[in-house]
Amino acid sequence: MNSSEKRELAVTRRHFIRSAGISLGSIACASLLDQDLFSTALSDTHGLQFPAKAKHIIFLCQDGAPSQLDLFDYKPKLQKYHGTPVPEELVKGERFAFLSGRPQLLGPQFKFSQHGKTGTYVSELLPQIGEIVDEAAFVYSMTTDQFNHTPAQLKLFTGHQRTGRPSMGSWLTYGLGSENRDLPGFVVLASGRGTRCGSACHGSGFLPTRYQGVPFRSGGDPVLFLSNPAGVTSEVRRESLDVIRDLNELKLKSHGDVEIETRIASYELAYRMQTSVPDLMDISSEPKSVHESYGTEPGKKSFANNCLLARRLVERGVRFVQLMHGEWDHHGGTRTSLRRDLPKRCLEVDRPSAALIKDLKQRGLLDETLVIWGGEFGRTPMLQGDPDDPNVGRDHHRSFTMWLCGGGIKPGACLGQTDEIGHRVVENPLSVHDLQATILRLMGIDHTKLTFKFQGRDFRLTDVHGEVIKPILS
Repeated sequence: MNSSEKRELAVTRRHFIRSAGISLGSIACASLLDQDLFSTALSDTHGLQFPAKAKHIIFLCQDGAPSQLDLFDYKPKLQKYHGTPVPEELVKGERFAFLSGRPQLLGPQFKFSQHGKTGTYVSELLPQIGEIVDEAAFVYSMTTDQFNHTPAQLKLFTGHQRTGRPSMGSWLTYGLGSENRDLPGFVVLASGRGTRCGSACHGSGFLPTRYQGVPFRSGGDPVLFLSNPAGVTSEVRRESLDVIRDLNELKLKSHGDVEIETRIASYELAYRMQTSVPDLMDISSEPKSVHESYGTEPGKKSFANNCLLARRLVERGVRFVQLMHGEWDHHGGTRTSLRRDLPKRCLEVDRPSAALIKDLKQRGLLDETLVIWGGEFGRTPMLQGDPDDPNVGRDHHRSFTMWLCGGGIKPGACLGQTDEIGHRVVENPLSVHDLQATILRLMGIDHTKLTFKFQGRDFRLTDVHGEVIKPILS
């Protein structure tokens, strides 16, 4: 790192700290005396641009893009026009991932019914989520300009369709820190098939690597290399870390590289995690009633187990928990049938998603925890595949539905609308950047002010876009 790069990094970090109303001296003192004071100072309402409505985020990402037209966005007219060619004016000049020409319309494949006091329509595949609709806000008019999985997931989590940008969890831990010095501020849990964009969706990009997401595993060591090697006691490891820390601090003084700071912090955190993580991951200690409500099976890799772990993580002060649950890519055919496979995915996520909301509320955590449920894009109202094949599917689509619940969200809100067949957004179109701006606002941050200088200019999660979605805020 040359001298100009060092100055740029220092200026960038001071810029955000000044905008939060905190001095370098107070942070230095906090880091020496009490690691928890760092996050507390930044989290105070006088230190942020807005009063924070949420302290934690749980993002329930349905990797592969679930069909909103078969789960949430009820379209009776689509059923009426089932089997007819899509109107040419709707698809003229429009690009799809796989469709071409004038494919036939595909009506909803499952029954819908109204739920709660709001009368919100939910598919028969998600009866448990139907029970919590009055707690949530449904946004039916989400849009994205990316209709392939990896670019769309990158856009959702990093604000840009190419790799190299910091993810949402990294931005938040950079801006707010963590409330637990013994756990990472940003944790990633995965179930189902692996994510399309891999570590890029939880990476720190050009931010210091201490802000990247830490994947927790369901088998073996929850975090790689957490256990001591054979023959190495905790005392020996502590002594080794002390020597390594001293050497790294000498290097830091001579080079001023922020990544050396990251290395020191990561070694110390890993040592503390040897005690904190095994206890955290042992969900068998939860009461039987909790396991029954989530549908958990201790020792197995599942979305249900990860939802329960997410609750245990936010209880312990983790800032951002990102759950990735795969295999929602239902194009049709023998491998990914909508009629065959969508019910399987819903069975995996319905009960634990609803249980998480109920559990957080019962414990008094829902008001301070923002829960987000959805995928990277939506599904077309046109069928993909042979219309006579029972294993039909839907192609990728730019319009989709998401729901949010908890910290700062207006319970029972419904926003936006697609046309009568669910093809185009016709009311309150909202972008991924709008969603990101809203998430930051609920955490007390003005999305235009959380920036990092890189390669000569200020970057932010929302790039140069984004408006807060005010109608869904309480």
